[in-house]
Amino acid sequence: MTDTALLRSYMALRKITTQELAKIIGMSVASLSYKINNIREFKQSEILAIQVALGLTDEQRDSIFFTLNVEHLQFKKEAI
Repeated sequence: MTDTALLRSYMALRKITTQELAKIIGMSVASLSYKINNIREFKQSEILAIQVALGLTDEQRDSIFFTLNVEHLQFKKEAI
């Protein structure tokens, strides 16, 4: 699950809009918006392209794209 707020904060820090990032990584603005907002998932190649475009470290990349939603996991565990 993508940490939308964190990704947007790195975009703002680098002064890159959604439209600019979409163009840089070769994706439509609509597709990128769906993925940023967790409607669809990013592919590995897209995550790497975003990492390069924003100049992210591996730790920054991981904190955006690979952070577990603990509340969601706890809810699923209780439902079982």
